[in-house]
Amino acid sequence: MSDSTVKADLSYHLKSALSGVGIPTIIIALFWVLTLFGGHFVGISIQSLLSDTLKRAGMNAVLVLAMVPAIQSGTGPNFALPIGIECGLFAMVCSIEMGLMGVPWLLCSAALCIPLAVISGYAYGKLLNAVKGSEMTIATYTGFSVTALLALAWLTLPFTNPKMGWMMGTGLRETIQLDAVGAAQILNNFMMFSIGGVDVPTGLFLVFGVLALLVWLFFRSKMGIAISAGGINPKFALAAGLNIDRNRIWANVLSTVLGALGIIIYSQSFGYAQLYTAPLLMAFPAVAAILVGGASASRANVSNVVIGVFLLQGLFTTSLPVTNELFRGTDLSEIMRMVVQNGIILYALTQVKRGG
Repeated sequence: MSDSTVKADLSYHLKSALSGVGIPTIIIALFWVLTLFGGHFVGISIQSLLSDTLKRAGMNAVLVLAMVPAIQSGTGPNFALPIGIECGLFAMVCSIEMGLMGVPWLLCSAALCIPLAVISGYAYGKLLNAVKGSEMTIATYTGFSVTALLALAWLTLPFTNPKMGWMMGTGLRETIQLDAVGAAQILNNFMMFSIGGVDVPTGLFLVFGVLALLVWLFFRSKMGIAISAGGINPKFALAAGLNIDRNRIWANVLSTVLGALGIIIYSQSFGYAQLYTAPLLMAFPAVAAILVGGASASRANVSNVVIGVFLLQGLFTTSLPVTNELFRGTDLSEIMRMVVQNGIILYALTQVKRGG
């Protein structure tokens, strides 16, 4: 075999590998490694950066997992994730209102949010079937509208627990401390261990692992395969007798349920339940993460979630302290986060008409 043939063969395999991984994934991975080294040189502990990365990845993972059913059904990334998030928040404040604390609070919140998310997801799925071709635009407006509606609810609903209300007047506080009900860091601390100074939040990863396995198994079931088939080729699926509209609805029900569970996991890890406008933009980092993991606006799987959430949260976690240390007196970290996050989404959406 000649040298030119070997070079051509190597070039072909390299291009195939890069195409499979995706340009954003490679760029984010390289940039993350770069910031880790940068942190070491400016005196920031790599162990602490990796510990924070694992924590943030675990607390965001289920919210990113919620993207998979919606993308697989052909409705695109679920920019209406705030619908599920609001269901989870409502379940959390109801559990606090009932006086529950600790693990009972966590279990009750999860149990309450599921029926709420099923109903909301069903209504949202029906809406998407009425606006085919404009799903992502409608999803964004729907998420914003639901957030605004719930902002009014937080002010007017008759919650009386003093741990959630303002010192004066009525309505719920913008941020509710979960420490007050013994609900902070429950999953983080469950079976936590350290490796070389890096803390591993075992409980977070166990919950995510179970939910990820269930989603993986679901998309190998008869209904899951039908949902994916309708997303890949709607005309062929219709010709095969599949009910695409029904499958799109149930995919978005599943996405909404995962969003509701995801915000409960996120909030207990964060230590606060954030109401009012906080859920407004929470869909965007979740969308960016799954796209970083190699998904497109039309295809996604669980492995994309795992890769994406670790890379994106690793970058965000590492770049903030490193950037602040390198550019003292400025706050470029938030600017960098927004540029990376929205740039990834923009890049992915430009690839839709090219086949994702």
